[in-house]
Parts: sequence; structure tokens; C-alpha cells
Amino acid sequence: MRGHVIILGGGVAGMSAAHELAERDFRVTVFEKGTVPGGKARSFGVPGTATDNRRDLPAEHGFRFFPGFYKHLPDTMKRIPYPGNREGVLDNLVPATEMQILVQTPGQPGQWQSQLVLPARFPISLPEVRTTLSTANVLTTNVGLAPADMDFYAERVWQLLTSCEERRADTLEGRSWWDYIDAANRPPEYQNILGRTPRVLVAADPHVASARTLGDILLQLLFNLTEPGVSADRVLNGPTNEVWIDPWLAYLRTRQVTYHFNAEVRAVECSASGRITGVRIRQNGQDRLETADYYVATLPVERMATLVTPRMLEFDPTLEGIKILAGHVNWMNGIQFYLTREVPSAYGHQMYLGSPWALTSLFQAQFWYDTRSFARHYGDGTVQTVLSVDVSDWNTAGTNGKTARQCASRKEIADEVWAQLKTSLPALADADLHPQTPWHLDPAIRVVNGVVKNEEPLLVNRVNSWQLRPWARTRIPNLFLASDYVRTHTNLATMEAANEAARRAVNAILDESGVG
Repeated sequence: MRGHVIILGGGVAGMSAAHELAERDFRVTVFEKGTVPGGKARSFGVPGTATDNRRDLPAEHGFRFFPGFYKHLPDTMKRIPYPGNREGVLDNLVPATEMQILVQTPGQPGQWQSQLVLPARFPISLPEVRTTLSTANVLTTNVGLAPADMDFYAERVWQLLTSCEERRADTLEGRSWWDYIDAANRPPEYQNILGRTPRVLVAADPHVASARTLGDILLQLLFNLTEPGVSADRVLNGPTNEVWIDPWLAYLRTRQVTYHFNAEVRAVECSASGRITGVRIRQNGQDRLETADYYVATLPVERMATLVTPRMLEFDPTLEGIKILAGHVNWMNGIQFYLTREVPSAYGHQMYLGSPWALTSLFQAQFWYDTRSFARHYGDGTVQTVLSVDVSDWNTAGTNGKTARQCASRKEIADEVWAQLKTSLPALADADLHPQTPWHLDPAIRVVNGVVKNEEPLLVNRVNSWQLRPWARTRIPNLFLASDYVRTHTNLATMEAANEAARRAVNAILDESGVG
């Protein structure tokens, strides 16, 4: 063994770091606070919902989405063995070929003007070409976007396309997306559709989100859509842990990775000489000190901020930025609805532009099994599909007059999400919901004494946040960072960014240890 590495956190970043280190003959120990691996990417069963040897109904923090421009994460997935797959877990990704966009009338909740179903890839047939070309006409005729406003937005996109990375960093890091697209001076239709899209896609408030980050992501999506043969939208062919995370954990264990669950990091101890001397772990109600040669922190930014000590700041003042970034989080949490019949839908995601709570959704069973097969494997045999929904705006009043954060119960949140979905998808009906288990809200959302709390928020890059973000290699020689707040080319809180950050941390360990 080349040395012992302790990894704090067992999500995508932690598992990615463990993967790279174990394959390079390091001894690896992972401490994960949760009861299952995967962090925010995990899926899990709803207890008590299975009968007759079926599995519990699947639930998750939010649905998984693998854009075609991901490079680092697919490489890791390819190296996770999976029975019958030539390229491991990567072969469990399937293309979502369509995207359904539903546009709501500004200022008139409950009224939807138009539905578009677009190819989620480079057009490969004449009908797909016609559909793509008709989009501009629908947006101007049905939705009411003025041609002049569309021309202006196109000019903004063209400026992104013709600017080098350095220029975008210099001119856009200090501007919000709202400012960059001049949304404040444009009509409500422009604000509602083009201005609000980042909120729906990545929970980013366009008023404060970095134009550099959102511009970079927009470019990657556009390049992906114009690249023949590569789907811009891919999803897994089953619940995340079943077809990805659990096989990953099994592989790591074959590489002698030790994985501890229910193990919370309580403190990171730094010596007077500027090295980490151990981490305090609480597991099963007991505290203990764990030591290693190197430490990789993959914890989310709001959790890592509580572990940065004054002594650590003495040796690496850049870690102070983590404490500031901890306040740069928004909420993007999921809820699943269990339906007793298949509902006609696009073969891909739904985007509800203009929906008060910025919803996106995916009918999952169509990607997992043929019709009716889902019922044979999950629940009590009557659930035919799962409608998995992400709620990305918790601060705007819904059709019930309340923001999601103002709701008095988890049920009230679920009822309002369902009401917004039915408004835009008339095929949905209350009778479709399973009578015993109609929905499951992300357990990270809790209502305590009438206050809605979120234990797993999402980092969103704000204006001028790049300078606050640390590198994977810190100035403390044996401490490394691998999380979505670390500086990466991906530049957005995603699974891809977590994987890239883990690779950077491992490269730094190789360099520090003299192995690389």
C-alpha cells in the first residue's frame, strides 16, 4: 500500500476519489453520515410499500440527468463492472430523445399557453428537423415573445459563442445572468421564459447567479445538441442505487475500500505545524479519533464550513471562502408521485417554464421497463410508473398563495406540486395516484415547529464567487478538497464537477506522496 487516505463523505465525489485511489494501491477509508451510499445522487426504497417479494417503491433526492457533455463521470462509470455490460455501468445510461417544454402565461397562474416537444439531440429525421425549425414560430405566435427580444437573446448567445474562455471569465464573472440578458428591461414574456430558465434547470436565481457559470453551461448544452450521434439528455435504466451506486460500492470493496455508514464527521484537527492530525467521527453514539496519511474532504459546502478552524485558516487563508460560499445555496429537492396507470408523455424531461415553483419532471418507468413491468418489480403490483419531480423555486408563491417554504406540512407541499403538474399536464388525474402511497418527498425536507428546513441544499455560483472557491490542493500538505465548490472546468454544482474535483484531489495526493 502506498499510504492511508481518509475520505470524508461518501457521495459521488467521495466514491470517485476512493475509486481512483484504490486503483492506485492506496488504502482508503470512507466515512459517510447516511445509511446508504451516493449522497445527493442516491436512491432508496419507501419502507413498507412492497408486497409479494417485490421491492419497495423507489424514491430519491431528485432525478438523475447525465448531459452528453459529461466526460469525467462517464469514464468512471465505464470502469464500474456490471453483469452483462461491456462498458460497465455506463451501458446503463439510455438516451432521452425528447424534451417537453410547457410555457405558462405570465401573471396568470394555472393558464398554459403552449407545449413544445423538441428533440433532445441533433435532429436525425425530417420530422425532427421540422419540429426544431418550428420552435421560433411557436415562441413568437403562441407564447408572445417579440421577434426583437428573441433577436436580442440570440445576440447574447452569439457573444458567448464568439468569446474565448478567458474573455468570458473576465467580463461575465462579475455580472448576473439577469443583467447579461437585460431581462429587467424586457417584457414579462421574456423574463418568464428566457430569464427564468436557469431557475428551472439548475435552481439558479438569475438575479444573482454568475453569468459566466450559466453562459458556460448554456454553451456546453448547445454544442452537445449540435453534435450528431450524442444525446444531450441521458438517464439511468433503473433506480440510481440499483444500477449504479450499489455496483460501485461493491467494486470499491473488492479493491479493499473500507466504507463506514452512520459515521458523522464532527471535527478536523490541525496541528501547530500545519498538518491534519486526525478527524473526530461519531458513529453509533460513540466518538473516536481516526488518523491517516492524507485526508480528502468531499462534504457539501455548508457542512465543510463548520469544520474549518482558525488554525486551519492560519495555514490556508483561502479556506475562508468556504464559509462565505456556505451562504450561496438554493433549494432543489425532489418529490415522487406513484401512478396506477401510464400517462402519455414525451420520451424525456418536462420543463414547466413559468411554473411558480420552477418544476421539472420525468416519467421514469418508460426508461426502466416495458409497459407494466414496473408493477411486477415494485410496490404492491398496482403502481405502473413514477413521476419524479424537482422543485427548484421555494420562494415564489404557488397557486395556493404560499411559497414552498411557507407550507405547514410536507403534505401541503406535495398537494401544491401536484396541483401545478395537473395544470400543465391535463392527462393527470387524482385517481391516478396510488391510494396508500401517492407521493414521497425528499426526506431532507422537514417541517419543524411550522418551519420548513432543508438538510441538503444545492450550491449555486453567484456573481464573483470564483475567487472564493478553493483549489483541490490546499496549503495544508495532507488536506485535499473534492466537492462541487472546488474550482473545476465544469464550474457548476453537478455530479460531473464532483467527479472532476475528486480527480484533481487524487492527482494532488499522487504528487504529494511522490507516486505520480
